[in-house]
Amino acid sequence: ILLQDAGDKLDGENQEHLQRIVKSAVHMAALIDDILELSRVSRSDMRLDEVNLSGICLELRKTFIASTPERRVEWNIQPGLVARGDYQLLYVTMSNLLSNAWKFTQHQSPAQIEFGLMDKAGENVYYVRDNGVGFDMKYSEKMFGLFQRLHRSDEYEGTGVGLATVERILTRHNGWVRAEGEVGKGATVYFSLPEKTDSIKPV
Repeated sequence: ILLQDAGDKLDGENQEHLQRIVKSAVHMAALIDDILELSRVSRSDMRLDEVNLSGICLELRKTFIASTPERRVEWNIQPGLVARGDYQLLYVTMSNLLSNAWKFTQHQSPAQIEFGLMDKAGENVYYVRDNGVGFDMKYSEKMFGLFQRLHRSDEYEGTGVGLATVERILTRHNGWVRAEGEVGKGATVYFSLPEKTDSIKPV
């Protein structure tokens, strides 16, 4: 309100002070929302069902394209990938992973975002891959910790909660998650969901 009503009466330095306050407030609001989401996925009851992960990715793709239609992005979503789990929790998982891929490829043209399934040492492993900014593997153990960030907030927005949420959800499904990447050459997040669901605790 101050910026809108009295911004023209302030010098450049004071306008910058107000803009910094606004930016901090927006970041705090996002952080609170993400922490509440983490709490929700950690405590909510689980309803196990067949979940079309490919369908979720296609739905999310439409949202990303609509948000920034001018971006050049090559999508490769393997069709027909269905897993057993809680739909809402797995939707949050895919949303966080694809959001990261979308965010960290923003300076690539064309960006490349891929979702698929592979056999890794006899285990079915899902993955989300991108050709974005990547990361240094020496920090890979930190990525899924709460409030951990590998890139400066002035370069890429975020709260450091998204991947912690993903890890929490997959742990609840008796699965696992890890990431591989290289600076300037993109990243791949691998995760598993158990084929047998009788060991998953629904609550």
